[in-house]
Amino acid sequence: MELVDTDTPSGDTIALHARAVKFDFSAVPTHYVYGDPVATHVYNALSLLLPAGEDWFVATLKEALPLITDDKLREDVIGFIGQESMHANAHAGIEQFLTDKGIDTGRMVDQANWIFGIFLGPRDISGPKAHNYLVERLAIIAAAEHVFSSLGDWILNAKGFNATTADPVIVDLMRWHGAEEVEHRMVSHDVLRYFDSGYLRRVRAQAVLGPTLLFLLWQCTRYLMKQDPELTLSARERKIIWRRVFASGRRGVLPTVWQIVRRMAQYFSPRFHPGDVGDTAQAVAYLAASPAARAALR
Repeated sequence: MELVDTDTPSGDTIALHARAVKFDFSAVPTHYVYGDPVATHVYNALSLLLPAGEDWFVATLKEALPLITDDKLREDVIGFIGQESMHANAHAGIEQFLTDKGIDTGRMVDQANWIFGIFLGPRDISGPKAHNYLVERLAIIAAAEHVFSSLGDWILNAKGFNATTADPVIVDLMRWHGAEEVEHRMVSHDVLRYFDSGYLRRVRAQAVLGPTLLFLLWQCTRYLMKQDPELTLSARERKIIWRRVFASGRRGVLPTVWQIVRRMAQYFSPRFHPGDVGDTAQAVAYLAASPAARAALR
């Protein structure tokens, strides 16, 4: 398979760089979305799945980097890799936070590590098969990044998710991450188009990735709810957790199902471009104001 280079502009021209942020969870309450353990554990589930996934993003893009001869794209990929590494490190702190609260995370972390380390990990193949496998993984990354940049755009504009409805440290963690997802949303799309500018591989990846990611997030949320020693849910209450997720969406501390479905569907348009999702200026403005990002500069 030959590489497919494109002249499609990336849109916003910015120099991506990692911000060495740190978050102190020592004073964060167990249910940091106040009065809403379900929304709390949705964010916890996302944080448990992210480190393994983002480490896999980094490893896959490092594999692709020597094959990219476009200087601007190479620069963007290097910046993207740096940011994704920091995301993995920042969210890894949530695992220790949950452990300190008496919530076992081992099963979910092991599952995430298996998916990204084994199922989607290195294979003993070479030649065209190895190249095709690389491009398939790049398509999965592009699909995932659409989901994450969409969530990032949502959280930057979520009036219901703020320092009065959730712990400020968590709000900053999620908004800092969301802002960087919006900031680098072009990169994985441009990398995929560099190798394969076709429609089929792109949408096929999202058709598999989107539902799988939502299922893993739901499964992990239910598991954490069951492990939480501060919750005493009956068997019936555990079966109707989805109602609480809907209620959290109505409160604005989580995106609604309709918002998620609408953003997922956007990716299937033949005219889709990640520049249509989010606002780079808004993301950069938040990164300039983020308490953690400002502390990193100091």
